[in-house]
Amino acid sequence: MQPSSVEWPAAPTAPPVEARRGAYVVSTDPARLDLAAVHRYLARSYWSPGIPEDVVRRAAAHSLTCGLYHETDDGVEQVGYARAVTDRATYAYLADVYVLEEHRGRGLGAWMVGTLLSHDALQGLRRTALMTRDAHRLYARFGFRPAARPESYMERVVPNAYGAAAPAPPTAEV
Repeated sequence: MQPSSVEWPAAPTAPPVEARRGAYVVSTDPARLDLAAVHRYLARSYWSPGIPEDVVRRAAAHSLTCGLYHETDDGVEQVGYARAVTDRATYAYLADVYVLEEHRGRGLGAWMVGTLLSHDALQGLRRTALMTRDAHRLYARFGFRPAARPESYMERVVPNAYGAAAPAPPTAEV
């Protein structure tokens, strides 16, 4: 029997989504991202303290990203970020969502999340998931709710993942 030759299709591409609200711009154009700024925030966040910059860059490169930018006479500053880890067919995981403290309370986080979720690559998915400690009301506006069967959810957590090499997974006995 001859092995079959499988040609994998290229990941579908869609033009970036961009919108303006006063002095703020939200964009899914990865070329606009200031990943050093994203790293500065994520490294002090409760969900990824100490994350190395190269890990942030690698995560962004393999995700659909969205930046929130504040334009002033002095230039443009990235003040928010969100990303979706997705196969662009059935599933997405919303991650690393933040708005800098001094820009909160203006609806910018909801605007950014809504913009990211409206991207063509995230349409028609069976499930989009996320984890949050304190923003349940924000995500509920977009149809997120607690898992219907939380007992079916599992995770593999590697403590101190950024401080040491991850241990090899245990071998499963068959």
